[in-house]
Amino acid sequence: MFNKLRELCLINGISGDEDKVRDYIISRISDKCEYNIDNLGNIIAFKKGRKAAKNKVMLSAHMDEVGLIVKYINDDGSLKIESVGGIDPRVVFGRQVTVGKNNTIGVVGGVAVHNLSSDERDKAVPFDKMTVDIGAQDRYEAEKTVSLGDSVYFKSDYIEFGKGFIKSKALDDRFGCALLLELIEGDLEYDTYFTFVVQEEIGLRGATAASYTVNPDYAIVIEATTAADIPLSEGEKSVCKCGNGPVVSFMDKSTIYNKELYSLAFDTARENNIPCQTKTMIAGGNDSGAIHISRGGVKTLAVSVPCRYIHSPSCVANKDDIMNSLKLVRLIADRLYNRQ
Repeated sequence: MFNKLRELCLINGISGDEDKVRDYIISRISDKCEYNIDNLGNIIAFKKGRKAAKNKVMLSAHMDEVGLIVKYINDDGSLKIESVGGIDPRVVFGRQVTVGKNNTIGVVGGVAVHNLSSDERDKAVPFDKMTVDIGAQDRYEAEKTVSLGDSVYFKSDYIEFGKGFIKSKALDDRFGCALLLELIEGDLEYDTYFTFVVQEEIGLRGATAASYTVNPDYAIVIEATTAADIPLSEGEKSVCKCGNGPVVSFMDKSTIYNKELYSLAFDTARENNIPCQTKTMIAGGNDSGAIHISRGGVKTLAVSVPCRYIHSPSCVANKDDIMNSLKLVRLIADRLYNRQ
């Protein structure tokens, strides 16, 4: 599981540029299940189990990560950028990045601090004031390796540290992709659909198409969600906590989750001694927002791993939470295949 997660996190694939992630996933599943690629680039996979199920169950994770995109090349060879997905600009300034298919090394910078006004020094540098320095002397030199529309990726190592923690870019949602691969590579009791979808970070676009195609009765979205369990965040503002198990949401900004499935998830966790928690703030969203209103409606549940510093180069998650998420998703799915 964790070898797959490491390999997935180190692949670059922002929204709209998921090709390398998709190629990796196909290399793992091509001899284990049926699959096709739709026009948006989603992988829609079907694996036969030992038995046919009464209900069509779909498990879904998104392949894309947040990042940046080149929108202009300045005369001095520096690059103007825009965010792809929701990124706090505070985590971007000063970071090392790679740009485009050539993996050109760059550093995100901007106006030097001693040239800022007193008001500007107290604020995060906005994206329109940032540039990427790739060491080019001028626009002509920069254009030899970089083009408008090139993807810009955080450069970040996958590191295990402390007592069971992982730090990496793209844990949202390569964790979900790794979990789906683990299930596909194992034995399944019942026929199951798996969707690895694109462009979640810019509007749930891949899931909109994939869920319409599969038309499931039930869906489980496997995700990462914000854990704010750090100093100065107390009570409900902690949202959820690393080490306290997978997160099952009752509501976020895109979905009110099926109440029967919400209860089923906690019953399943309790009966199998799996730690489980919910979010204490109604915030964010995920592909459930598109899936649950697809066609005639889909009964949908989200199971998420708590993740500190999400949408940054240094996402942090707990290995026990990841393994408990795998256990819980497998057990919940087993209860959905023939649910009345």
